[in-house]
Amino acid sequence: MVIKHVSRWLFLILVGFSSMLTTYGFYVNITFIDSAVKQGAVCLDGSPPAYHWDMGSGEGINNWLVHIEGGGWCNNVTSCHARSGTRLGSSKKMVEQVAFSGILHNQPQYNPDFYNWNRIRVRYCDGASFTGDVEKVNPKTNLHFRGARIFRAVVDELLEKGMIFADNAILSGCSAGGLTSILHCDEFKALLPSSTTVKCLADAGYFINTRDLLGTRRLEAFYDEVVKTHVLSYSFAEVEALISLKF
Repeated sequence: MVIKHVSRWLFLILVGFSSMLTTYGFYVNITFIDSAVKQGAVCLDGSPPAYHWDMGSGEGINNWLVHIEGGGWCNNVTSCHARSGTRLGSSKKMVEQVAFSGILHNQPQYNPDFYNWNRIRVRYCDGASFTGDVEKVNPKTNLHFRGARIFRAVVDELLEKGMIFADNAILSGCSAGGLTSILHCDEFKALLPSSTTVKCLADAGYFINTRDLLGTRRLEAFYDEVVKTHVLSYSFAEVEALISLKF
């Protein structure tokens, strides 16, 4: 009798787990852009950039959704060095598969607008929302600040794989990825044909430059360190003008 009840509970648990997987996503294999290494478009540790792509179908075959994952930033050599030993700084540490859910899902009941589009999740491994571009590498740290090159390498690869024929293209991102979608929106549009309708979606990528309880603008100081560390093509003032308000 006890065994029968245990078996029933195990069955219900398995059914529930299967239902959760269906609802919350399915797994997509990783693609490494090994050719990007020659261009210097590499993660913090010098490893190649990567992305996951679930191919579109039917009426969505010529529509593309490029989603940038989040993961904060590193603002100095110490934090960037620590980050380079994780999936947020090295493709060597990334898992082979990630779950596609939400706007990346492939089922219309969970993602009615984009389920049959080409859906891409770009892995985040530079620590500065894909904006750094420092040619010289310090041999003592072996840190590569090349986020801007990674962004271009990923877009170029997707263009070669069919995005050049896109009717519609969306650049989206969450958190640090949301900031990426803001900072790179114009560049993304410029790299696509003029006939392509381009939109950008920043999900939680807007960071207000306000004072904390002690009256300090910590966010401003933090971003200033990010800019100086990664030698961004954007100054802090330009970033602030794009994404924040002072209060």
